[in-house]
Amino acid sequence: MSDDANLIAETLAGQSAAFGKLVEKYQDRLFNTLSHLAGNAEDAREIVQEAFVQAFIKLDSFRGSSAFYTWLYRIAFNISAGWRRKRRPVGSIEQNREQIGMEPMDNGLGPVEQLESKERCRQVRHALGQLSDEHRKILVLREIEGCGYETIAEILDLPVGTVRSRLHRARMQLREELIKVDSFQQSAVSRKLTADR
Repeated sequence: MSDDANLIAETLAGQSAAFGKLVEKYQDRLFNTLSHLAGNAEDAREIVQEAFVQAFIKLDSFRGSSAFYTWLYRIAFNISAGWRRKRRPVGSIEQNREQIGMEPMDNGLGPVEQLESKERCRQVRHALGQLSDEHRKILVLREIEGCGYETIAEILDLPVGTVRSRLHRARMQLREELIKVDSFQQSAVSRKLTADR
């Protein structure tokens, strides 16, 4: 029996501290994923909290056919989808990044390279924020969380083939958004250079 299965069994037997261990194990990972989807840190925290409450309430319905975190993510994503519908408009991924302070750590690059790296990260976050929820979820799960196709299929309750095709479309849409950002910046630089003459 896996560690998660033991903790679930203990929780169902009335030992609520065991569920606390599941919360400790998965809350940071779930928060990081949801911060990319929710729009800001406060909403992400509330969704994570609600997801754990719902998981606790529904724990006896967990069958173990998938990993616990897959089941938990599905609950969280369902809550997130409802949350976004109720709370529109939401902030951008970029605003979220600024609010929760998740900037890349020093990687030994020089000042120019660090600025270029930060700018590229900002561009990607902005482009990601322009995607539909459907595409953003798939990209976050695959590219940020590193989930496999089968895990994504379980979390989003989709066939694996649908995951593959949506991921392809999401990557294409992200590429188009990045091209728009690059084109806008290049024309802004060009206008500035022309104005400076």
